[in-house]
Amino acid sequence: MTIFLDVHLGACSGTSFVHSTRLRVCDNKRISAHRVFAEYAGRSKTSMGWFFGFKLHLIINEKGEVLGIQLTPGNTDDRKPGPDLVVGLQGSLYGDKGYISKDMRETLRQQGINLMDKVRPNMKPEPLSTSDEEWLRKRVIIESVIKELKTQTQLEHSRHRSIVNFQVNAVTALIAYQLLEHKPSVNLRKLQEINDGPMLFNF
Repeated sequence: MTIFLDVHLGACSGTSFVHSTRLRVCDNKRISAHRVFAEYAGRSKTSMGWFFGFKLHLIINEKGEVLGIQLTPGNTDDRKPGPDLVVGLQGSLYGDKGYISKDMRETLRQQGINLMDKVRPNMKPEPLSTSDEEWLRKRVIIESVIKELKTQTQLEHSRHRSIVNFQVNAVTALIAYQLLEHKPSVNLRKLQEINDGPMLFNF
């Protein structure tokens, strides 16, 4: 199944989006009694609160097609899988504040990737072109993809009875998503040269 998923990954067009999402394996009240994933999962906190489980790190293109995937314990820093996730990609990569790192930006630049992310309120913003500002605003597309994965392909649930069962469920959910006929995407209604004016999008 992993080979089948790899064959059906999307093609990089030079514009990609990166994000991670939590995959809970049990209710917070059951963490201390949970045994199935005690050696594999991790406890961490997101904007939605604390959770125990894993993180799915995801890269997609503007068509909503998955380009790269990595599963890690929930307490893994979003920046850690970055260099491995982008292998084979090129162009611009847009992320959120969780990917802010000067070292990571330089590492990716050496791999042919230009990382651009939202900055924290107390940080000086990086100079961006009009095109990059528009693409960064369209980063919400990856959140729509994650919503599809969790609601349409049942990526996340708490009924796993083994690590293998969890991995199989994750891979099959990603395959099912890749085979969807209609995926969230950025519709480029009119593409203009940067010197002629801003790029116009319809999301």
